[in-house]
Amino acid sequence: MKKKSVVMLATILSMSFVMGACSKESSVATPSAASTAATSSSSVPKAQTFKFLDYSNPSWPYDANWKVWSYLTEKTGVKLDIQLPPGNLLEDALAMTVASGDMPDLMWTQTKAIADKFGQQGALVNILDYVKDMPNLKAWMEKYPTEAQNVLSSDGKMYVFPNQGLGESNRRTWMYREDVFKKLGLAAPTNWDELYETLKKLKTAYPDSYPLTFRNGLRYMYDFGAGFNVPAEVEKRKASVFFDSASKDWKYAPIQNEYKTLLTYMNKFYKESLIPKDFLTIDTKMWQDIVSTNRAFVTLDYMGRIDFYNSALRKDNPQFTMNYMAPPAGWAGGPRKTAFTAVTEEGFMVSSKSKQIKEVMKYLDFFYSEEGKKLVSWGKEGETVNGNAFTTKYADIADLRKKTGLSTDGAYTWFDFNAHISVSSPELQAAYKEAPKYDGEKNGTLSFTLEEQQILDTKGDSLNANRDENFSKFIMGSRNFSEWDKFVEEQKKLGYEDIVNIYRNADKRAKAAVKK
Repeated sequence: MKKKSVVMLATILSMSFVMGACSKESSVATPSAASTAATSSSSVPKAQTFKFLDYSNPSWPYDANWKVWSYLTEKTGVKLDIQLPPGNLLEDALAMTVASGDMPDLMWTQTKAIADKFGQQGALVNILDYVKDMPNLKAWMEKYPTEAQNVLSSDGKMYVFPNQGLGESNRRTWMYREDVFKKLGLAAPTNWDELYETLKKLKTAYPDSYPLTFRNGLRYMYDFGAGFNVPAEVEKRKASVFFDSASKDWKYAPIQNEYKTLLTYMNKFYKESLIPKDFLTIDTKMWQDIVSTNRAFVTLDYMGRIDFYNSALRKDNPQFTMNYMAPPAGWAGGPRKTAFTAVTEEGFMVSSKSKQIKEVMKYLDFFYSEEGKKLVSWGKEGETVNGNAFTTKYADIADLRKKTGLSTDGAYTWFDFNAHISVSSPELQAAYKEAPKYDGEKNGTLSFTLEEQQILDTKGDSLNANRDENFSKFIMGSRNFSEWDKFVEEQKKLGYEDIVNIYRNADKRAKAAVKK
């Protein structure tokens, strides 16, 4: 598959370069040469300002004084006039901005689907049209053909800039309070029956606790489902479709018997208060409060949270140890897997209305140079970094982001993850080595046509709303599992088969394109 992707990307790149001058070809033979050609340290960059619709992460809110902005301006001459979405709802802000026609030069997206949708509507620039003038990006695409292939739209165009390196920070996994387990003589569970028994013992020892606590409602059912061989997104705008490697076909997870088994466990947990009664409304702050006050001992979240909790809570409790836990199998002897989440779809989009498209492209090309990669990963030599070590000791990755802006939204494309590893504790570093052993399927990103996306946005949303409503009812006991077959029929009437067929067709289209 990778070899075929290389062929396809090579064809795309060669077609882009037919329009370029031959004199430019000789200067981009290697990534290092490209970096030298695009970023001459002897010249003072031209001062420019680009309007940019960005995102402010609640865990490290946007700060105009972050060092990363001044470093980028110093190297490129570009100052970003950053706008933030009202209420921090980026998807809604993007839709309103595109609809208004008054778009900034640059926009940040958290999903490729958004870029494909607006790109095919004509609101975004096809990046491939400008590759001839972007030597660093061209060299990068040749080095990372799969990553470049993954951001192509169904029409063969590229509406969002590809990225590599920072996806590992999105790795989610099981975690547990190792110190409490040792105190009670408990072993980490290897399957969900053992998980249930372990949670009951924790509840007995800590009656006011909810031993298994997670945030964002049903979102992490995706991760739980991996242990039952039904890994599928359970989010508002995501269809619960997954590729089953055993049958070599796409399936709809919510109607599978394995998913029923998972929901049965969750119902048992709910009835016995092993998960919070208000689990559907647990937000980040509430979750953090529960975990940090000895009211939760098993959780599932981004792996970087290991250091987030340990660095903050060991000040008052030196024994506090949140640590990595291998995923429990859905049944004894079953697969011990976590959903593969070490990816990111976030990236820059360029408005087709911008009057500075070529200048914007030149700015973004810097991000794909070796110099750009090191700058956005480590910061400025002699200030934030000496060689491959930060000059300041940061408590954890979140602390690094809060204080410098490095690796935050709108400040990276190509990233050296060793920067994050360097500020991680021994426990987190060990977790990063251990967790990949339990990775689930690594599926490529599918691209949908406007017509397919329209169906996903309408019929798909209705299907998802019904799915979420009934998942909640099954877990909380307001709907009996004797009605499972009725639920499956409801989902069928709402059109889950149509959604699955869209995925099948998108997959066939992608494979056919690679074979050309």
